Amino acid sequence: MNFKVPFFLHDLGQEEIDAVSAAIRHPVLTTGETVARFETLLADYLGCRHALAVTSCTGAMHMSLLALGVGPGDEVITTPMTFIATSAAILEAGARPVFVDVEPESGNIDVARIAAAITPRSKAILPVHLYGQVCDMVAMRALAERHGLFIVEDAAHCLEGHHQGLRPGSASQAACFSFYATKNITCGEGGALATNDTELYEKLKLLRLHGMTKSGAERATKGYQHWDMALLGWKYNMSNIEAAILLPQMNRLERNLQRRHLLADRYRTRLAELATKGLRLFSNPQPGSVHAHHLFPVLVEGMDRDRFVKTLQEQGISTMVNYRPVHLTHYFSDTFGFQPGQFPIAERIGETVVSLPLYPRMTEADVDTVVQVIQQVL
Repeated sequence: MNFKVPFFLHDLGQEEIDAVSAAIRHPVLTTGETVARFETLLADYLGCRHALAVTSCTGAMHMSLLALGVGPGDEVITTPMTFIATSAAILEAGARPVFVDVEPESGNIDVARIAAAITPRSKAILPVHLYGQVCDMVAMRALAERHGLFIVEDAAHCLEGHHQGLRPGSASQAACFSFYATKNITCGEGGALATNDTELYEKLKLLRLHGMTKSGAERATKGYQHWDMALLGWKYNMSNIEAAILLPQMNRLERNLQRRHLLADRYRTRLAELATKGLRLFSNPQPGSVHAHHLFPVLVEGMDRDRFVKTLQEQGISTMVNYRPVHLTHYFSDTFGFQPGQFPIAERIGETVVSLPLYPRMTEADVDTVVQVIQQVL
């Protein structure tokens, strides 16, 4: 289907083509020097001691929970207003997700509600920086420290975001990122994690590659060496080819962030007058915060959301729904007995939210086109 304004277009070009070409000419295609260069740039950008490139944000969360000792019988407190991968990673670690409702003004987990969800089985908190807005990590860290809980951040939407000087990874044991096809930097599929805990990092390096003590790149460049399996790990390592696609994008991170901010501000200005017609915006970030603006969500309260999405699509505007709440998916309701009404704020957002197109290649005219069509539909 041809859209006047697509939901997303990547901005990959000749720099990425040249970088991949160089990676392919190198004899080592698996995890090697190119991955290490990307990890160094990522750690420096985040202000963390260590970064580890992996195959997905899901894998990063799964590994982080395992490395922290989360497993069967444990509970991990999280949000139902997120992509299913957040809760799936908890289940894959053998633990049980415990949901807490969200803030109506941001969609982020409501930190004030977390304490009531803590039980003797609670082991960790897994917050999601939804749409690119950082959760209140100051309050969350204080709560976690009081109760002896780990924090693993789902920062799939929030590579560039920060609040009160805290970037993802600053107030937790680990922060996990996504480089999926529509993310702010992308290699099609991929992820990473960042941590300031060196001991945890060394364990995660083993978990990333089967628990092996020597990588394929080390054996290829230094000659064969006997290796051992130190623990049960997973196949989560990123290749040099994927890292090569990401490297040039690191140089455009801040420039593209400013572009998305400009477009988001234009949306806010143009859409403000539609509040009386049933279109509501999420609140602006708190003072001292920087929103990563991975997505630009609006709440459609003046008409049926699904009809709104279909009508926009028919008018050439591509949108998405991020997200319908996890607890009401068939798997979670059938497995854990969740029912409508348990997390009413998340459910209300899930019934009304629509993500509008937002990406650096958009023009101001594209934003105006989207707004004009919305005005006509409402």
